[in-house]
Amino acid sequence: MGSSKFFLVLFLIPALSYAQQSDSLQTSTVNKKRLYTSTAVASVGYGVTLLALNNLWYKNSPREDFHFFNDNNEWRQVDKVGHAFSAFYISQGASLGLQWCGVKEKKSNWIGALTGFLVLVPIEILDGYSSAYGASTGDLIADAGGALLFWGQTALWNKPRIYPKFSFHQTSFADLRPNVLGDTFTSQLLKDYNGQTYWLSFDMDKFIRFPKWLNLAVGYGAEGMVYANEQSNNLNGYKAYRQYYFSLDLDLTAIKTKSKAVRSLLFFANMIKIPAPTLEFSTEGTRFHFLYF
Repeated sequence: MGSSKFFLVLFLIPALSYAQQSDSLQTSTVNKKRLYTSTAVASVGYGVTLLALNNLWYKNSPREDFHFFNDNNEWRQVDKVGHAFSAFYISQGASLGLQWCGVKEKKSNWIGALTGFLVLVPIEILDGYSSAYGASTGDLIADAGGALLFWGQTALWNKPRIYPKFSFHQTSFADLRPNVLGDTFTSQLLKDYNGQTYWLSFDMDKFIRFPKWLNLAVGYGAEGMVYANEQSNNLNGYKAYRQYYFSLDLDLTAIKTKSKAVRSLLFFANMIKIPAPTLEFSTEGTRFHFLYF
């Protein structure tokens, strides 16, 4: 149930924003008042978010004993990449928040990564009690992978140099099963995996001599997924296939500004892959997109 994880990323945006624009306020000692207040606010907000998710996603599905469900062969694993994306930014958000409270950077990074994983575990527990879903070991592995992508880079380079990003375009597949793939732009953004593309954007000037504002990105997506698994797709006459991309990207955080509001806006906009010329590779051939969304 990967789409629900986006709600948690959206919930963390205000905390991330404040930490990002307040980095100059970091102290050499832990500010306990900040730490306790931030923890309390985040805990209450997280609890409210879980309640909202419970009402939104599970209210119409009967409850049963806790169980696992193997969904690793569904949606060509696009949903799993979405889990990793969410876990990465939750980890980064928690780390930035801790640093703002005066916790040392290395300690903040590993606690942030642990938080990025643990915050998503309760959702798998909710899935496990729902007859419509089931807890997924694949989801948990993907959550851990996103947290490790953040922590591993901070351990190696002190700060991330490779950022997961997201892009979306509407597809005709959603019209074939709107109850599953969405019937509005917002619901399709969350549910139509055919239109979702996940990227790794490489901050090239951190590796070689390269324009500071220009990144190179590789992407992954899939199409033809009207049903979750390949067998159901084939039985109904649809052929799902994976897509791989190579594209240019912009590092919006390279834009210098004294405005805290603009800095925060750029920081979060940088989670989205900017439309750019793109090469697509798949079993359907190689295609060039002048602007790929």
